[in-house]
Amino acid sequence: MSRLLYSLLWHLGLPLIGLRLLWRARRQPEYLQHLGERFGLSTLPHSARPRIWLHTVSVGETRAAQPIIKTLLVEFPDHDILLTHMTPTGRATGEELFGQETRITLCYLPYDLPWAQRRFLARTRPQLGIVMETEVWPNLMAAAETAGVPMLLANARLSARSARGYTRLGTLSRNAFARFAQVLAQTEDDAARLQACGAREVRICGNVKFDVELAPTLIARGAEFRASAAERPVILAASTREGEEEPLLTAFTRHAPAGALLVLVPRHPQRFDEVAALVDKQGLALQRRSEGLHIDTETRVWLGDSMGEMVAYFRMADVAIIGGSWQPLGGQNLIEACAAGAPVLVGPHTFNFNEAASKAIAAGAALRCGDLDEALMTATGLLRDAKARARMSQAGEDFARTNRGATMRTLETIRQLLPR
Repeated sequence: MSRLLYSLLWHLGLPLIGLRLLWRARRQPEYLQHLGERFGLSTLPHSARPRIWLHTVSVGETRAAQPIIKTLLVEFPDHDILLTHMTPTGRATGEELFGQETRITLCYLPYDLPWAQRRFLARTRPQLGIVMETEVWPNLMAAAETAGVPMLLANARLSARSARGYTRLGTLSRNAFARFAQVLAQTEDDAARLQACGAREVRICGNVKFDVELAPTLIARGAEFRASAAERPVILAASTREGEEEPLLTAFTRHAPAGALLVLVPRHPQRFDEVAALVDKQGLALQRRSEGLHIDTETRVWLGDSMGEMVAYFRMADVAIIGGSWQPLGGQNLIEACAAGAPVLVGPHTFNFNEAASKAIAAGAALRCGDLDEALMTATGLLRDAKARARMSQAGEDFARTNRGATMRTLETIRQLLPR
């Protein structure tokens, strides 16, 4: 596909984009806010200070960028930072993490319309663009090249499934990947797939998510959560996705001991009410985190309907079941769970975090289960075996600690790419 045809399809799809925003706004009204930014009509003031721009699509990428952003603030005190997102939840996470930092500005990245991307770059004038993980837009990359903005793909990962999708786009995606001045891959497999898709300057750098520090406030909140559960054993289902909660609840009803508490935290906030209805359907007594910290002794499911508290949930858990890995969705990040000392159970589908999951299993920090029924049986067994839980907890903390260092390797590349 040529970039001309690609751009034409974007323009033909503009009415559908509007309908999609309206559809998403039914659950998240924030999709109708800052609409001008999505078309390059940013109201950001011109800055007299040089800017470093980071693009983080949503929640996961924003949290992953945290150690890089903190390092940039220290290492480049004369620079401001522009942080862009594509989703309201990503933007809300950016506000939560960096809202008090006057040198950081947040906005949406425009849709990949050529004129919108040119207008965005002309308005913001970054000295360097850093894209987190795998968000490759052909018109953005072409506009950055024309504007003389070097682009870095950091903490890059690419599953075999995603690589096949990019390959089907032919020269369109190959040219986009080739325009990155540097690509820092998480693993050897990621590096090989990125090169096959057209990336030229590729280095293996590791995963910056190992460098994320657990906030002391969240550690303390986790202790509060734990105290609210009293002496009850706690099974956490973290970042669950659509299609996972119903079999999870059925397995919990079948296998968990009567006194056990299930802490259920859906991945997407717009699904909180939907998941609450599934709990009611199972006939399980439900409370919500948003109602306060006190957990009644009769409550079987505590719904984690909050944002930015995942570390606290991991800290309260005796066992953590990682969502997204029980349907063919690729899994969610388990590094934070390991760092928090939670024994981890993952499902068969972890292709988005394959190396991290495999290394955690090899280290004894995680176990893989074939389905949610097996996961609940395994969790119940761990609840009865304090020594096994302690071994997995220590193994997880060791695993997270020994794999740090990607942030400083990324910083070396940023120094090379920034204009002197």
